[in-house]
Amino acid sequence: MLVVSAPPEPLHDSGIANLGDYLRAGDLLIFNDTRVLPARLYGVKDTGGRVEILIERVLGAHEARAQLGVSKSPKAGAKITLDGGGEIEVLGREGEFYRLRFGGPEPLEKLLLRIGRLPLPPYITRAADDADLERYQTVFARELGAVAAPTAGLHFDSALLDHLQSRGVQFGHITLHVGAGTFQPVRAEHLLDHTMHSEWLNVGAELCAQIQRTRAAGGRVIAVGTTVVRALEAARREDAVLPFAGETQIFIFPGYRIRSVDALITNFHLPESTLLMMVSAFAGRERVLAAYRHAVAQRYRFFSYGDAMLLFPAEHLKAAAAQVPG
Repeated sequence: MLVVSAPPEPLHDSGIANLGDYLRAGDLLIFNDTRVLPARLYGVKDTGGRVEILIERVLGAHEARAQLGVSKSPKAGAKITLDGGGEIEVLGREGEFYRLRFGGPEPLEKLLLRIGRLPLPPYITRAADDADLERYQTVFARELGAVAAPTAGLHFDSALLDHLQSRGVQFGHITLHVGAGTFQPVRAEHLLDHTMHSEWLNVGAELCAQIQRTRAAGGRVIAVGTTVVRALEAARREDAVLPFAGETQIFIFPGYRIRSVDALITNFHLPESTLLMMVSAFAGRERVLAAYRHAVAQRYRFFSYGDAMLLFPAEHLKAAAAQVPG
């Protein structure tokens, strides 16, 4: 774990097992409790071509929005026969996604659990194996609906959670169902022209009360992962995080002032990704780039199964976040 403190403190090489050394009793760690669906399916079109299906969002018992890996785009009404049994009808196209209807009495989530495969990130080119079924879920995953893991949470196991709790660190949870768009780079020439994929989230009233109590007692709010920041900022109204359940397309990049958290635990992200832009908005672009150069030199591991960073914002960013309306 690379600790990126506020300047002029130097970068510090540590380990996730030492996280408690950088936290205080009364601090609040917030996790994303989403659970990854086995959302990758394979089948054959009625024209005979093979198709790979990545469920982006379950829309009901028998419908979903999905990406299709095909040589030729299917039209509305086309049928797909699934490997493992079952048939899909293509209802139509919605941008880069397709709306699909799954036939038969079996609910879609049950079908995915029966024949679906875990959707590892696209930069992992091997097929998912049995070990990934455990490794690619956090220990607190409980709300089924994501197509990618909130990877900062993968660093935590029961022993670390028990250790932190014994030192007086509090835990809270949000739910944000991570979509495939988390892996999409920013391709637009101008940042404001980039369209974020919508993701569903839930920030509950109990967590909002936890945040208020923590701040009132002088504790810090620490996000475990960029998805937690995304959820809290989507739920923030002026100076408070309020209960919210619904969709968000919030895009956080340098210039945006993140006010909902005081520190962030995250992985090392892909270049030109929206996740790297969010981290830069939180800790400062030059500081983050320096941290990445250090991580490369020290041979840190990057991306989903990689190492972690613990970031604190620079003082001028903290001050601006406290003064600028969101």
